[in-house]
Amino acid sequence: MRRTLITTALALACSPLLAAETAWITVGDAAWRLIATEAAGARLLSSRDVIVDVPATRGSAALVRAIDRVHAVQIDTDWLPRLSARVHEELRRCGGFVRHDSPAEALAVLHRLQGTVEPALAPGYAIDDAAEVNASLALTQDSRILATIQRLSDFQNRLYNSSHGVAASDWLAGEWRSIVVGRSWMKVSQVRHAGWPQKSVKLVIQGSGPNAAETVVLGAHLDSTAGSGSSEVRAPGADDDASGVAALTEVIRVFAERNYRPQRTIELIAYAAEEVGLRGSQQIAKKYQRAGKPVVGVLQLDMTAFQGDATDLWIFTDYTNAAQNQFVADLAAAYLPLLSVGYDRCGYGCSDHASWTGRGYAASFPFEASFAHSNHAIHTASDTTATFGSQATHALKFTQLALAYAVELGSD
Repeated sequence: MRRTLITTALALACSPLLAAETAWITVGDAAWRLIATEAAGARLLSSRDVIVDVPATRGSAALVRAIDRVHAVQIDTDWLPRLSARVHEELRRCGGFVRHDSPAEALAVLHRLQGTVEPALAPGYAIDDAAEVNASLALTQDSRILATIQRLSDFQNRLYNSSHGVAASDWLAGEWRSIVVGRSWMKVSQVRHAGWPQKSVKLVIQGSGPNAAETVVLGAHLDSTAGSGSSEVRAPGADDDASGVAALTEVIRVFAERNYRPQRTIELIAYAAEEVGLRGSQQIAKKYQRAGKPVVGVLQLDMTAFQGDATDLWIFTDYTNAAQNQFVADLAAAYLPLLSVGYDRCGYGCSDHASWTGRGYAASFPFEASFAHSNHAIHTASDTTATFGSQATHALKFTQLALAYAVELGSD
């Protein structure tokens, strides 16, 4: 199978049909059908049936197996913005596709999705560090989360290829550095990417235990988008995803205030270029996989501020890891017992967790609402703090969940 994939990929790469503006994506069936008949020059490379776990009924913890059709496609890059816009307008969700650097990479990810290989690292998911978690939760403040959301929303946009997106990355890196100043075990860096100017922002909290080489990743995406994607379009992205980045920022502030030193290493990453095929997280996850970096688990925070249902926390079960999802639900029960938990699905490639799942890592994606009742103002100039009442009480729940996840999984 591996030889066949490589041979196919080499043949495609050498084809005279390919031009400099060719892209390779993996894309869910519903998203692909939106433009498959009109995308000039698009070429279907391969299709696979992928088994996913989905709730028996929306909200239910009882799961059943379902089949998703996922495609590897060669397509002109000019069609990707249209694909993204159509997915948002007609399927009422983000993404739907993941962009790759080569046909070989797209085919390999498709092959991994079809498999049933468990993550190489399977922690015990013990919940046994209540003193640290509870002390940390007591320090979280929704007012600080809201202030960060507002500051990020004040940029004209945070487009991955605009000067505003670059400025937002620089501002966030400076903000995180100011929070952790004087703590040598906490280091902030900006991750350069090939193909666009916006950098991802990463904070590493170095582990101090015998398994310090093992890493826990918490992520959100820094970029925003709206309308045509022009560099001057107004795209505040307050919920999508300043709310997730603000949650990470508050986790960092609490850890710094407590001078927290985990046993496993913890990384908090604000990804660039999520809105155009998860490109920032793709490059980071690929680098980690190729280096054999032992990532114990990944938590994605993408839209946390808009409460569209009476149920507080929603866990997406498709293209995520079932064992870690149960751990996330158990954390909520242990530390946030007044909150209710529901389950739903969001489809292929709906946020950066898919980059890690496609590389064989255990990832989870807790979300602000059920899929049908999430914030419909995203990807417009109306995605401001006003859509969630200019408060961050809902976002605080996800911040606290992320803190509990980081401490318990980081405690080895």
